[in-house]
Amino acid sequence: MLYVGTELLNQMVSHAESTSEECCGFLIGDDATSHRTIHYVIGTDNIATGDRYRRFEVAPLAYLAAEDFAEKNSLQLLGVYHSHPDHPAVPSELDRQSAQPGFSNMIISTTNKKFAAVRSWRLNQDRHFYEETIIEKGNHQSTK
Repeated sequence: MLYVGTELLNQMVSHAESTSEECCGFLIGDDATSHRTIHYVIGTDNIATGDRYRRFEVAPLAYLAAEDFAEKNSLQLLGVYHSHPDHPAVPSELDRQSAQPGFSNMIISTTNKKFAAVRSWRLNQDRHFYEETIIEKGNHQSTK
């Protein structure tokens, strides 16, 4: 299970609705035995070259900054979020190829730049995605 506060979810949805390209960002929180809790989301730029409507890429320095932020706050980098403009919240083959095992991969689907759905996926060691349940609960902090 993946717990996320309403305020954080709204921030990710706003980020997704603000662009016709794939947006992206980081999920920072803690990883308990039975569930994960997101405490911060950090939006970042999509630096992909080519078709950003169907692809996202995170700058290596942004990734390192997110890891540093998590460590300084005694938390973990739990994964990433990104949007699928006019496409379902289901991982693509490109998503699978670039995903890291164990990371939460939250996908926000938009239709005509309006929120449609959100789902989260984790990649197992065999490189297959399985869906993790998102529980919207309370409010946590955010940063951009």
